[in-house]
Amino acid sequence: MQKTTHYKTIILGAGAAGMMCAIHAGEDVLVLDHAKAAGEKIRISGGGRCNFTNMYAGPENYLGGNPHFHKSALARYTQWDFIDMVARHGIAYHEKTLGQLFCDDSAKQIVAMLLDEMARAGATLWLQTSIIEVAKADSGYRLVVEGAGKRKVLTCDALVLATGGKSIPKMGATGLAYDIARQFGLAVTDTRAGLVPLTFSDKRFAPISGVSLPSIVSADGKSFEEAVLFTHRGLSGPAILQASSYWHEGEEITLNLFPNADPFGLLRAERQKAGRKQISSALSTLLPARLVDHLSDELGLKARLADQSDAALTELCEHLTNWRLRPSGSEGYRTAEVTLGGIDTDGLSSKTMEAKTVPGLYVIGEAADVTGWLGGFNFQWAWSSGYAAGTAIKARG
Repeated sequence: MQKTTHYKTIILGAGAAGMMCAIHAGEDVLVLDHAKAAGEKIRISGGGRCNFTNMYAGPENYLGGNPHFHKSALARYTQWDFIDMVARHGIAYHEKTLGQLFCDDSAKQIVAMLLDEMARAGATLWLQTSIIEVAKADSGYRLVVEGAGKRKVLTCDALVLATGGKSIPKMGATGLAYDIARQFGLAVTDTRAGLVPLTFSDKRFAPISGVSLPSIVSADGKSFEEAVLFTHRGLSGPAILQASSYWHEGEEITLNLFPNADPFGLLRAERQKAGRKQISSALSTLLPARLVDHLSDELGLKARLADQSDAALTELCEHLTNWRLRPSGSEGYRTAEVTLGGIDTDGLSSKTMEAKTVPGLYVIGEAADVTGWLGGFNFQWAWSSGYAAGTAIKARG
């Protein structure tokens, strides 16, 4: 009969949420991951510098089926708590923009910090380990895992699902947490790619690929003012990524190309001053010339300003400040930074992250139906939810 090894707590996933949970879960904790190294998504995030939190993180920066679920965990472990940990480890950081905090040096410092804290807490980490089977045991859970060519049978009192969502499958992302949740009768909401570039089947923006400008992008009643980048396949940039989490296939998005200017006032003033000038020449003082040229035929921008009535200029400006576009799709999980949807939070305790109907089963991080905006908010959810589950498990004794 194969030997069984028991742990108080087994955490599936050595990412941001899983490691944070291990730090706070008390004694006799085992963390399992199929990757060669812990925290791989942390390592590649933020261009290798890790946007580890946001100074303005609050409940309003998150999406999910239950808009109140995440409030408790975020309130009990805040961005300032994580910043304190970063400071204690002597990691230098800076604000890039809009409250986004990045390491001055490398994202590897955040991974090293978490591993150090895990070691201090006495947690054990097994990498390159696959989950073969998960089942309910008499008291707790029974797992069959495989690593280094050997199969092992493990049992635990508490099992934590911290394997994330489906985003960036080349990094090893799978729907494992969803499969296990369903196995134990938990509901899983529909999932889709979030914080992702949007595509157009006609590749209409290929001629101006690389052009970028500040804009306000709106989708489903939500607006974001940041940069938009035109690409060979469609639209990207921070404003598009943010809006993508609110966009649904078949719907329109709108772009305001003049977030901080009055195009009507500019064009009317130019008409008085230099009426023989083409509309395109006047617009090129405020917009990238390649974009103006791209829009010229569609909007008649080669016409003279002197020939335009106030009504005509108003109509033109309406187009430029409310440019309606219907993407054909998105780049999908391949490039998405997060997965929208996940394990239904109605089945979880907002205080402990424990499943209401499955004692000892916890769901944290991206596996749950909680998704943050771009800018460090998803990492903060990982820290907060990991802390909530970890402290709850430790309190169980």
